[in-house]
Amino acid sequence: MSPLVHGAEMRVAETRAVNRALRKAYGIGLCSVEELGSFSPPTPASRPKQVAPVSGDGNGSSHGQPRLRDQLCLLIRQFNLDPTLVKAYAADFCGTETLKEASRDLVESFISHLSKAAKEDRDGLLCKLNSYAQSVEVQP
Repeated sequence: MSPLVHGAEMRVAETRAVNRALRKAYGIGLCSVEELGSFSPPTPASRPKQVAPVSGDGNGSSHGQPRLRDQLCLLIRQFNLDPTLVKAYAADFCGTETLKEASRDLVESFISHLSKAAKEDRDGLLCKLNSYAQSVEVQP
């Protein structure tokens, strides 16, 4: 941490926690300037920087876009959908047993499909989701 914030660690930690909560709630990338890091010009590196790997579950952010999980959570909240039924529908849509097993491309495709269905025919989407209710209840 920068020497400029010495003594204000709690305030910095609180700001970061609030920003994480805002990102998660609204599916946005950066919430404040503090998250961008130091304002001092970067020092020349003696070796090339390594790019942080995208998480293995295909849920990492790319090009400043919200993570897939956050996009899905935002749609669920925005259209007041049942998360358990959405997960069951997503797994079926992707042709996998669980959503975790689906490829990133399939999950992106599902999110696009879900968004379109929720905007154009919410009642039809709710009917489709409710068709997964019995199979979700039966599982142990």
